[in-house]
Amino acid sequence: MSKPASASASASASASTSTPKAASTPPPANDDAAIAVRGLTRRFGPKTAVEALTFDVPRGSFFALLGPNGAGKTTTFRMLTGLLEPTEGDATVLGRSVARHDFEVKRAIGVVPDDLALFDRLTLWEHVTLVGQVHGLDEAEVARRGASLLELLDLERERETLAGEASTGMRKKLALSLALLHRPELLFLDEPFEAIDPISARHLRSLLQRLVQRGVTVFLTSHILEIVSRLADHAAILSEGRLARTLKRAEWEETDALEALFLEATGGTTESEANLDWLL
Repeated sequence: MSKPASASASASASASTSTPKAASTPPPANDDAAIAVRGLTRRFGPKTAVEALTFDVPRGSFFALLGPNGAGKTTTFRMLTGLLEPTEGDATVLGRSVARHDFEVKRAIGVVPDDLALFDRLTLWEHVTLVGQVHGLDEAEVARRGASLLELLDLERERETLAGEASTGMRKKLALSLALLHRPELLFLDEPFEAIDPISARHLRSLLQRLVQRGVTVFLTSHILEIVSRLADHAAILSEGRLARTLKRAEWEETDALEALFLEATGGTTESEANLDWLL
């Protein structure tokens, strides 16, 4: 697969206090983008978790969605992968509306959600064979691909372990193997490096970089800015459910200042006024 030329990530939503009704009409979806988000909003009763997000993810890019806890990253992730319906707006994934082509989108993407979505009473290898069958792969191809993925992520010796008895790190690596089994065009990862040991993390970083070089688009959420700064070439920062800023790699690579940019966009530079005399 050849790698398409990366387009610039764009955004029209801001971190202002205006309501969605007052916001300007989002631009039409960009068919050249791997993901085109337009006015994406999600409310849970009176609470607005995500408000009027509009941005593009270039094809073949390594895109990071950043934000503090509660900023709306996982809610956005779930809407983009068809796991949660938006209250307003839409997203186009690989040229298909998630709302109108949910099944087609899910077949074309690989997803590692925060809850991993595994079956506790199935072994690691039974998960591989089940997911392979769902994607229509023949038995020999499932065996070939599955063995390679488990070996890469140091799970081969644990293939007969029940998922319910596996460690958090093992479960996360299994979920990643399942997401890659059908060679997706677009890979969604929600906090993929949490609970992963340093050796596996190094293998995972190398694998993701190789996938992007092949033209696969990687979209991940993460709290680990050091890893994002090394891997990503585009990023978007959420703050209180709104798009605070979009960035290109040049903006943090030249100054090595992704953390400073993140804190500036989210208001994290303000020191807490809590009185900790009793502790300190």
